[in-house]
Amino acid sequence: MKATHNPPTTAPVTPADLLRMAALYLRRHGWHQGTYYNNLFPTDFPTPPACAVGAIGMACAGHRADHFYTLDIDTQITFRQTVGVFTTYLDDHEPICAIDDDGFLIDEHTSPYSWNDDPARTAEQVITALESAADEWDRLHMQGGENR
Repeated sequence: MKATHNPPTTAPVTPADLLRMAALYLRRHGWHQGTYYNNLFPTDFPTPPACAVGAIGMACAGHRADHFYTLDIDTQITFRQTVGVFTTYLDDHEPICAIDDDGFLIDEHTSPYSWNDDPARTAEQVITALESAADEWDRLHMQGGENR
């Protein structure tokens, strides 16, 4: 290594990190159902209560993200990957089996939107699921503090 070479001083942010940040956001600023962010707050309010996916958007973008497609491409990719990790966790641990009138499965995957908006859902369940999804991602992808 040359004396002028500066090695990286921080590890890359993982989906697990972002899921934990989303859980922390909900603990600090409140949980919401029905839309990404509570519409009782003006759009320029920096930290409105959010749904699970809205909180993931805040963690990924660092600001309110009403529509993921308005984010820059790198943030869009990070957002979609993190929501995908959360969806996979919900599929494995809290599946919602929606059946149509003919007895066929409507959705192959558990939607984090409908899961969040279930009238019986609580803020603590959402926060716990985000943290558990992060723990599972770490278990599957990290070894000795480094990505596998």
